[in-house]
Amino acid sequence: MAIKKSELYSSLWQSCDELRGGMDASQYKDYVLVLLFVKYVSDKYAGETYAPISIPRGASFDDMVALKGRPDIGDQINKKIIGPLAKANKLSDMPDFNDPSKLGSGQEIVDRLTNLISIFENKALDFSNNRAEGDDILGDAYEYLMRHFAAESGKSKGQFYTPAEVSRIMAQIIGIRGPQTNSGTTVYDPTCGSGSLLLKVGDEAHARVTLYGQEKDAATSGLARMNMILHDNPTAEIKQGNTIANPLFTAEDGPLKTFDFVVANPPFSDKRWSTGIDPLNDPHERFQHFGTPPAKQGDYAYLLHIVRSLKSTGKGACILPHGVLFRGNAEADIRRNLIRQGYIKGIIGLPANLFYGTGIPACIILIDKENAH
Repeated sequence: MAIKKSELYSSLWQSCDELRGGMDASQYKDYVLVLLFVKYVSDKYAGETYAPISIPRGASFDDMVALKGRPDIGDQINKKIIGPLAKANKLSDMPDFNDPSKLGSGQEIVDRLTNLISIFENKALDFSNNRAEGDDILGDAYEYLMRHFAAESGKSKGQFYTPAEVSRIMAQIIGIRGPQTNSGTTVYDPTCGSGSLLLKVGDEAHARVTLYGQEKDAATSGLARMNMILHDNPTAEIKQGNTIANPLFTAEDGPLKTFDFVVANPPFSDKRWSTGIDPLNDPHERFQHFGTPPAKQGDYAYLLHIVRSLKSTGKGACILPHGVLFRGNAEADIRRNLIRQGYIKGIIGLPANLFYGTGIPACIILIDKENAH
């Protein structure tokens, strides 16, 4: 029987209540989601020989339950549960369950972690018969938390979760449903966040496609890797780093790796996009043919990265703030060049207040390299 979303959300909310006070929302959502991940994979895959995720002996949720009440509970969770799970599945940047600055010290951390584990022992949260395919458990949970903490988690970073409905529209308009899609088809998200947009696009394809994502935030890239595993995409490549300053998907001889499809919801109007690079001498030549974006507006930097990352027949879709359609100066020059050379296939306007954390209206820019000249 499928998990009731209401049960899941009320447990997440309870967990947040348990953690409030020691840290801000953007940090404690990481603890809650990691616990949800451990519970989910333990219920689904513990003891299975050919599972998509490896659960080392002694590192399941039941083993975590056995640590409740111990004076060294935080240290033991790190060493016996999180460490082995992370190592076995190439997960990185997991939260520290023994951090006194966030979780308290002495009896406080013991009580807090014990209560947190107890919340996930709820019998209503039995994932053993729950199918993740098409049901984005971790993404839904992430969305729920982002929605509740948008003021703290979203605005401060300029990062906004892509609602599932928008993700599906993007997946459909880039044409990934076509009969030519196969396991060799590649899909890339240069600012992948929790990986939900990437997964939605993958779900639209008729065949299993190969997924690639890069995410700047260390904790969120770990979350994306977990999300891939939960959706039976353990071979998806998720890398952590700044896509503009240090794109990590490159061909052997240096240039950017190119993909069949690219989708993205980059941070809106990133004021620090050029930190760490000299745009006029970009080794990947992303700004050479269309123009250099203004120093304090990074929207076109991400769009031009996408254009450069597409194969000669590639299709892309990118969510950007509405301002990219009419702002002047350098952005007007880039826009003109893209349109004249036939790269922009269409634009879809999106209403205001669609993204958690911002009321800014946005749009989807659809890129088609096949008919560009």
